[in-house]
Amino acid sequence: MELLIVRHAIACERNAQRWPEDDERPLTPRGALRARQAARGARRIAPRPVRVLVSPLLRARQTAAILSKFAAWPRPSLCALLTPEASPTAVLALLSRSQESCVALVGHQPALGRLMASCLSSGARGASFELRKMGMALVRFEGAPRAAAGELVWLVPPRVLRALR
Repeated sequence: MELLIVRHAIACERNAQRWPEDDERPLTPRGALRARQAARGARRIAPRPVRVLVSPLLRARQTAAILSKFAAWPRPSLCALLTPEASPTAVLALLSRSQESCVALVGHQPALGRLMASCLSSGARGASFELRKMGMALVRFEGAPRAAAGELVWLVPPRVLRALR
């Protein structure tokens, strides 16, 4: 399986008056624009996923919708396991039951960074990668995804994706 890992695009700053629930914080107009540009670049270099799983938080859902429209990815499915505090073990358990050849995850730091570290190494507890907003990584597994069995194919910052459009 190939696993595309995508951090959501630039969102508005936290503001308890505007968004009492942080879950409803949207992308900024600049974040949405940059996400569209990066999605066009992703279309050029990333394999097209068979399935897209997205965090239930608004900014991740908006990012996944942009990827669907501008990178021709499938419509996303909500996945409660992709919150900012998500457990890499739970996400890998879900993915291990999947039969798809390529799955994309759209979510948040620090969970995605911990997931990447878990995919690539059985190393130190708490290890993590830093994904920039709208950054993307491709991890390849022989067979079902499992901890320490992945190979990092590429990790691309958003500015490179935007330059590829």
